[in-house]
Amino acid sequence: MKKTIIIEKDSIQLENPVLIEGLPGLGMVGRIAVKYLIKKLKAKPFAHLYSPHFPYYVIVNKKGNVRLLRGVFYYWKNPKNRDLILFTGDSQAQTIEGQYELAAKITDYAKSKGVSLIVTLGGYRKEVESSPKVYAVSTNEALLEKALEAKCIKSPPGNPIVGIAGILLGIARFKGINALCLLGETRGYMPDPTAAKCVLRVLCKILDLEVDLSGLDAEIERAKKLLEQMHQIEAKRERYIKQLKEEEREKTSYIS
Repeated sequence: MKKTIIIEKDSIQLENPVLIEGLPGLGMVGRIAVKYLIKKLKAKPFAHLYSPHFPYYVIVNKKGNVRLLRGVFYYWKNPKNRDLILFTGDSQAQTIEGQYELAAKITDYAKSKGVSLIVTLGGYRKEVESSPKVYAVSTNEALLEKALEAKCIKSPPGNPIVGIAGILLGIARFKGINALCLLGETRGYMPDPTAAKCVLRVLCKILDLEVDLSGLDAEIERAKKLLEQMHQIEAKRERYIKQLKEEEREKTSYIS
């Protein structure tokens, strides 16, 4: 395999669909959000994306079978509004060239399905004091205004959006497709379902989706407990280092 390819499993007809992307990234915010939508909406897979720019290992399942890393496109037919294409996967591309290649491939495929709006989801690295804020950036002023009305904050100028969430936005504009990026505040070093829930809350307002987000609460509680445990371990480590330094000073004082 020398290039990124998309293998379509089912041929589908969608009504003015919106593509929502959520690959692994900071705090796994985008991936958690899109996986949750897939589960709650019972979206169905219809195409796989494979790329030589993914990491060089395979996934092993419980039966001992293996598969290549991939991205998966899901669809959901909305009875009230625009249909959705949900895209997530195992990894982002690991090279600069790969990021651009994946973004171009995804955008072209989305365009072939009649997509006129792409929404990318991700994390915004920041120490969170209370409820995570959601930052928005768009290729379209009217779209950005809609995001701000949904309680988003305009992304600060000059801040780069690294990875597929940003590159996909730029490629979409280059190819004449409206695009919006929503970034939830996160510490970034562990999965952050709280940030994902905040991003989903905004997304649902923008797209007029009715999705029960309470299913993330249990995951949020588990993440809080894990964070508390990490803080306790870090505090214990700092106390140990302090004790070692004090003992070392005492030894030095005794010798002198």
